[in-house]
Amino acid sequence: MFEQIINVDRMEQAVSLFGSFDENIRLIEKEFSVTVISRGSEIKVTGDAENVQKGVRAINGLLTLINRGESLSDQNVRYVLTLVNEGNEDKLEHMAADCVCITAKGKPVKPKTLGQKKYIETIKKNTVTFGIGPAGTGKTYLAVAMAVTAFRAKEINRIVLTRPAVEAGEKLGFLPGDLQQKVDPYLRPLYDALFDMLGAENFQKHQERGDIEVAPLAYMRGRTLDDSFIILDEAQNTTPEQMKMFLTRLGFNSKMVVTGDVTQIDLPDGKRSGLKEAVRILKNIEDIGTVRFNEKDVVRHRLVQDIIKAYEKQEEERGKK
Repeated sequence: MFEQIINVDRMEQAVSLFGSFDENIRLIEKEFSVTVISRGSEIKVTGDAENVQKGVRAINGLLTLINRGESLSDQNVRYVLTLVNEGNEDKLEHMAADCVCITAKGKPVKPKTLGQKKYIETIKKNTVTFGIGPAGTGKTYLAVAMAVTAFRAKEINRIVLTRPAVEAGEKLGFLPGDLQQKVDPYLRPLYDALFDMLGAENFQKHQERGDIEVAPLAYMRGRTLDDSFIILDEAQNTTPEQMKMFLTRLGFNSKMVVTGDVTQIDLPDGKRSGLKEAVRILKNIEDIGTVRFNEKDVVRHRLVQDIIKAYEKQEEERGKK
């Protein structure tokens, strides 16, 4: 049996580290088959030598997050454990330092995974960025946060958010109201992100002025968008023609972010996804970046990761058959 001691500077660090009912420490103990005991300012980790080393690295990684002002959750504790198993926990310090935006309620928006950090850096560096990955990886939310940051800094004059109005097993015609009211449910995730960043009143004010536009993709035809931050969400449901139309709206001093999940295509059978085709065609063009997320970047409930893994496994088995 091997043991190692970690000294904690302040008692509140230990309280944050252990979590309510020691839930964070229990995850470490279960993952690495170690025992963790706190005595005053000392934390003792015991078990097999290799497992103790991993447990200590996990605790130090979590303390890094705490020292950066992060509150620990089930999601980021599990993510640190994943990084320890991959030997990448040293990258945590750089990740936790980034603040993309401050929400209307004063909450900082930060990348929670290495994939999210790469996504933010790619958006900063390139004029056009493709963010591809499963639900819950923060593709849309972080893109909106980057757009709001650029808008507040007066780097751009307008935010344009758009989605293709493709039905996921439901029909637009059955929804009540005029065309705008029919498509609003499809644009709701974009509204939600903007409300979070700007607050409902601010959002309303900017929308009335024309500084912020949330519209279906069809409304983009025939326009040139200068001095704008343009986000196309759910891009897997565009046709190649729609994607080409959208990308050629790009004007001077503008940025584009295109997000989508190529495993959730709702296009009619036989229709090709414009997102898949665009990424393939444009992969070698300078100033166009692509970031691919995986289930490790999911920042929703732990079960979402497990669901994505299960579906990926099913697809792999189908492919083999």
